[in-house]
Amino acid sequence: MWIYYGLLAALFLGFHGICKKMSVKENKVIPVLFLTTLSGLFFILPIFILSRIAPATAQDLGIYIETIGPKDHLLICIKSLLMTCSWILGYSALKHLPISIVSPIRAAGPFFTLLGALFIYGETPSPVQWIGFCIILISMWLYSRVGKLEGIHFTKNRWIISIVLATLFGSSSGLYDKFLIQYQNYSPLTVQFWFFFYVVIMVGGVLTWLILKDQNHVKDTSWRWTIPMVGILLVLADYSYFRGLQDPAAMIMLLSAVKRCQIFIAVFIGGWIFKEKNRKKKLIPLLGVFIGVLLILFATV
Repeated sequence: MWIYYGLLAALFLGFHGICKKMSVKENKVIPVLFLTTLSGLFFILPIFILSRIAPATAQDLGIYIETIGPKDHLLICIKSLLMTCSWILGYSALKHLPISIVSPIRAAGPFFTLLGALFIYGETPSPVQWIGFCIILISMWLYSRVGKLEGIHFTKNRWIISIVLATLFGSSSGLYDKFLIQYQNYSPLTVQFWFFFYVVIMVGGVLTWLILKDQNHVKDTSWRWTIPMVGILLVLADYSYFRGLQDPAAMIMLLSAVKRCQIFIAVFIGGWIFKEKNRKKKLIPLLGVFIGVLLILFATV
């Protein structure tokens, strides 16, 4: 069942990526990031309020957000810091790169998660799963060749470096999720609410610093309906992902890989919306990612 939660998370993440690309276009990155995370926090806030004023009702509905102590706040704050770094770098890269290049690079995240899963949690992939991961990595290299056709040189472009670092931070956060959900036994909504709470504080601090340096930093930010949708879709995606992770049998390396099915929405729908180049040439590497994910899925059943 946890595999299907991963696929549902991928669906939400695919549209989340498109909305994110539309939100940062011709906008400053940090104001948009602040507004999207604030939207996510406001989306969960009614559940938090219900949990405080009518805890029995929230528990009956299965949406209770627990009261946590200082140590718990610190643990969740670490996740917020990891993802704040990932988002700032990722949003900046997304503003300057085609979504059909950014998404496949982010799709390499399962490989980094795999390494952590092997050495930290002792997860053991089968030979078929290893083959799937290798196919995904080869496909990422093929995407880099297509990227050069668009004037994007992967070893020289600073936005490529940004998205790679964003992927590393994101993968670290993914590994940390297993610790929070399976080892600390936090409920998904508890992690999500306080995660967004601390991200809003962190990004708000960065935004305040930028405004103090240049008061015009937020004046050119255009409001779009996609900005709150980024936060809402992320809440839905993370909730689905955390529900899958609650299953003791769930392997973070495989769940992370399944989530990367979002790239199909990014390449096909996102590439069409933004009229990006060389979409046909990206089909072969995309097929490789598809085959790699299928191998992982079938090897899990």
